[in-house]
Amino acid sequence: MSPTPRHSAKSAGGASMGSLLDKSISRLADLIKTTCIQWDTARRDGFFQKLDARLKVFFLLFFVVIVSIKTSPLPEAGIALFVLLLAGLSKLNLKSFYGRVLFLSFVFGFLVALPSCLNLVSPGELILTLVTFPQNTCFRGWCVPDSVGITRQGMEGVLMLTLRVFNSLSISFLVIYTTPFSEIIRALKSLKVPDTFLLIISLAYQYIFIFTKTMEDIHLAKKSKVVEGDSAETRDWIAGRMAFLLRKTKIRCEEVYNAMLAKGFSGEITLYPPQELMRKDMAWASVLIICGVIFLIL
Repeated sequence: MSPTPRHSAKSAGGASMGSLLDKSISRLADLIKTTCIQWDTARRDGFFQKLDARLKVFFLLFFVVIVSIKTSPLPEAGIALFVLLLAGLSKLNLKSFYGRVLFLSFVFGFLVALPSCLNLVSPGELILTLVTFPQNTCFRGWCVPDSVGITRQGMEGVLMLTLRVFNSLSISFLVIYTTPFSEIIRALKSLKVPDTFLLIISLAYQYIFIFTKTMEDIHLAKKSKVVEGDSAETRDWIAGRMAFLLRKTKIRCEEVYNAMLAKGFSGEITLYPPQELMRKDMAWASVLIICGVIFLIL
């Protein structure tokens, strides 16, 4: 029996690394595009799409504040069900909508807060022992207890943070998916948001698609020129492309700003004045405020 060539394992490793990189870049690009492009969902004949953009921005700010100040899981769960009802009435694709919300909540909520459930961070009632030591160990004033595990107080903290992230993302995505970007900018302008902040948001929204396409093109060019490579070469290439994309972003920002100055930009954004709020918008604003007050009382 002939021995297995050495390069086969290396090729397999490079292929798996390349396949993982391909999927990661593709999914990241799709996530950015589908999250930022909301023209299709904003045109649907749903409940939230019919409301004034100023009302939806107020709803976003009001309910995010409520989510941040509540300290009990019950009102957080109630807000989650309320947003689910609004998303259903707005005729959104709930599977796609909550798929993104759950993924981001798991990464930036649950995983980030998970270490705090240990009694090393959150002392309290131990509900699950993970490691047992013969005695307490101290290192420069920091002592490790003889039993390290998960506490009830720590799990409650992880649950609260995850629910807050989940609800904040759900509310934000609901407004983004049901409101054209231009209407969001006009609503922020009517709320006296500084023009500098609006300018940053507008340029970031416009050029995020350009740099997403640039990232995909860079990776495709690399794939077409390189047959195989080991994981070390792949990591070096990723680091180099990240630095290149950062430099390209800085150069593009300077070019755009100089072009704006050449065309007479003075730092002020001029928009068409918004229409007066209709009676139905005022009525639904009252309903949303009442619902928010109820969640505050719970």
